[in-house]
Amino acid sequence: MRSFFHYALRITNYALGIALCALLFAGCGNQDDDKIKVGTIKYLNVTEEAFDKFYPDSDSKHIFYNDLSNMTMALQAGRIDEMSIYESVANYFVDHNPKFEVIEPTAEMTDLFCCAMRDKDIELKNEFDEAISQMTNDGTLSRLVKRYIAEVHFNETPPVIRMPEFYNDSMVRIGVTGDLPMLDYIRPDGLPAGFNTAVLAEISQRIEKNFVLVQVESGERAIALNSGEVDVIFWAVVPYKESLIPEDFDHPEGMTFTRPYFSDTIVHVKLKNEVTR
Repeated sequence: MRSFFHYALRITNYALGIALCALLFAGCGNQDDDKIKVGTIKYLNVTEEAFDKFYPDSDSKHIFYNDLSNMTMALQAGRIDEMSIYESVANYFVDHNPKFEVIEPTAEMTDLFCCAMRDKDIELKNEFDEAISQMTNDGTLSRLVKRYIAEVHFNETPPVIRMPEFYNDSMVRIGVTGDLPMLDYIRPDGLPAGFNTAVLAEISQRIEKNFVLVQVESGERAIALNSGEVDVIFWAVVPYKESLIPEDFDHPEGMTFTRPYFSDTIVHVKLKNEVTR
């Protein structure tokens, strides 16, 4: 009889041990459940896990999305708690979606906006750099920021911006996504407008080359550039001084960047509390 109870006790202890291990593993597997899930537009050459390691907000778990539309749907569905976007874009977004609100992230980060092109197009890059430098020095960029970002009325459709036309054989195809209003913006009638378009028109005027605007998917920007579908694409880079990011972070092979023409702070957007209750 004693041997039977001894055997039963061993079985019971073994079962308890398995259950305890299962609980421990379950706890380890759900460590991210307590973190704030933050949607962000996908970066290249880095995984979500690697991004979390060098991002200064350790309480967040970042989830990549190819475009703002899918990220917004994820926020509405509760798959993420917040989404990380630029302040100028957030202001437009919240103005058009009263159930959302802007909140400051725990760590401030700023991206620099530039134009990306293929490494081999060094002459075109130099022309863009010179134009951007002139626009910075003579105050043109400041005026464009004031008109198309700082003083923009979000309830109004931005005016159509016509590209200059030159009677020469030049043609530079510029990729636009429309995914960052009012920066990279496509009007309801399908015509590009907003700040980036205004910057392009000014650059075109200064380098005297014809620009053709081509709409591309946000997640396919690098492919569109490397495949030759477009010659230039809007890009944003993280200043190296602000975070310990790898050298190839969001920098596809064979691509080069112009000097920056604008900077914007990253903020977070979430559902208002009365919406989530």
